[in-house]
Amino acid sequence: MDIDAWVWWLVVAFGLGIPLVLTAMPEFGMLAVGGVAAAVTAGLGGGLVLQVAVFAVVSVALIVVVRPIAARHQARSAQSSTGVDALKGKQAVVLERVDGRGGRVKLAGEVWSARPLDAAQSYEVGQEVDVVEIDGATAIVM
Repeated sequence: MDIDAWVWWLVVAFGLGIPLVLTAMPEFGMLAVGGVAAAVTAGLGGGLVLQVAVFAVVSVALIVVVRPIAARHQARSAQSSTGVDALKGKQAVVLERVDGRGGRVKLAGEVWSARPLDAAQSYEVGQEVDVVEIDGATAIVM
């Protein structure tokens, strides 16, 4: 029994999809898409050389174009801060004098207790300060 070339290419694509699922490496998925493209080429009557060329071109094009976009997207989402980490680096307005004994600031629309990073420093009402850290429910400012 002679199996058509497009079936073999689908087997290759499926075979490349298995390590994609097991390792979560998107490159295997891109190679699998190249295998599907080669299967379509074979199904339309393209010769073996054309099938291999389509597999190579589609796979390489996806790796060259899609991989950097996915890497940028992953890096951007990894940098997204949430919760109190998102407040670091924000500006706050002093509502009640902030000195070594404490004080209050308005940060992200909420009132926070605050203290200066340098205990000898003080900030007056209305002054803008930068949040450098959050310690429990207290903003450390400078």
